[in-house]
Amino acid sequence: MLPIVTPDEMRAIDAAAVSSTGHPVAEAVLIERAGSAVAWAALRMLGGAYGRRVVVVAGPGNNGNDGRVAARRLAAKGVHVRVFEASSVPAVLPECDLVIDAAYGTGFHGHWIAPDPGDAQVLAVDIPSGVDGLTGRAAAGVMAADHTVVLAALKPGVVFAPGSELAGSVEIADIGLPCHAQANLVEQSDVEAWWRPRTREAHKWQAAVRIVAGGPGMTGSAHLSASAAQRAGAGMVHLSVPGAIAPGNHEYVQRPLAETGWSGEVLGGLDRFQALVIGPGLGRADATIAAVRDVLRQAPVPTVVDGDGLFALAWSGDGVAPLLRVRRGATVLTPHDGEFALLSGSKTPADRLAAARQLSADLRVVVLLKGAASVIAEPGGRALVATSGDDRLATAGTGDVLSGIVGALLAQGLDPFEAAAAGAWIHGRAGRLGVRHGFIAGDLLELIPQVLDVLS
Repeated sequence: MLPIVTPDEMRAIDAAAVSSTGHPVAEAVLIERAGSAVAWAALRMLGGAYGRRVVVVAGPGNNGNDGRVAARRLAAKGVHVRVFEASSVPAVLPECDLVIDAAYGTGFHGHWIAPDPGDAQVLAVDIPSGVDGLTGRAAAGVMAADHTVVLAALKPGVVFAPGSELAGSVEIADIGLPCHAQANLVEQSDVEAWWRPRTREAHKWQAAVRIVAGGPGMTGSAHLSASAAQRAGAGMVHLSVPGAIAPGNHEYVQRPLAETGWSGEVLGGLDRFQALVIGPGLGRADATIAAVRDVLRQAPVPTVVDGDGLFALAWSGDGVAPLLRVRRGATVLTPHDGEFALLSGSKTPADRLAAARQLSADLRVVVLLKGAASVIAEPGGRALVATSGDDRLATAGTGDVLSGIVGALLAQGLDPFEAAAAGAWIHGRAGRLGVRHGFIAGDLLELIPQVLDVLS
């Protein structure tokens, strides 16, 4: 995992490093290390020093000092360097090969119009100047970087869009600061550690998933969720579409349910299953809401609640928390921003890490807040961020696939927090294996096993 620290947390880390030495020289040492890392990155981007021209835009704080150290080190290597103060930089920079953006760091608040770099490459120090270090938000006028050297640890501003896009490729420079974080970026090695491939003695009922999804006219959601659970390693999948049957010849078992009054039948058959997925495409009729809430209140197995299941949770005068707190099994909620607003009563704030953590703590469940960078939070305050996907997942039905993947991982015995994070990572990585244009949710199904093969 790669640590993600907020600007406030980073300031506390810096202050602790300086105070622990009892001497202000520590700050100068950290700046030298940071500037050196920036200089080496610049040389790699330049492909050498001879005949190269670099412009450094340096601000008033330590971010600017990092840029000045980099300028000095590059000049020592023979690079022709010019340094401009951020407060007096020209609107159009002199022609050069590389611009080092060291104007403002993660703590910047306000508005700054960056100069025009022309055709030069841009290297940002810690974060592109003008990007909010906590949220990734950016006003017009930010100079997009080709590459960013992040100091000590990732900041939310380079993880969440649009900051993640403005940062270009990102590297983390170790400058000797211990960064123990409550939030981390999920990497392939993490998913490999959590993943539980089948043993030689495995049988189909050891990882069985019950899915209640879809309805008349919405059988596609049910099919996507059930098929994804199979592809993600569930040995047995039973699907019920209240009042309908999913068309086609599928390998999952279909267990018909009446269109209303079906909660007792679902609850009565859960004893052989290790996980339940409920909600995708179920609809929002009053009878459906009542049945969903009844199942959630009594189901003893780990449960993924998605789509219309989240609507059912929120659509009650009793509130969401009382129902979830009486559940015996673990719960994973998978809201997008609109569903988050239903559950929390307010729009998703700019600080997505804090938002997911707060909802998780309030409801005492694992929350997977979906997005370009999905945030997974657990009630104790830990958070994970999965950024493995891209815009190919911005199509109808991909959320149904995600719910099936997470359900399968729960059935295989993964911790709910890790199952949600691994599911988000697998889902995103599968999407990146697809065609660049014309990609649909059903295309994910054949790609999930390719991702799992890499993990095995």
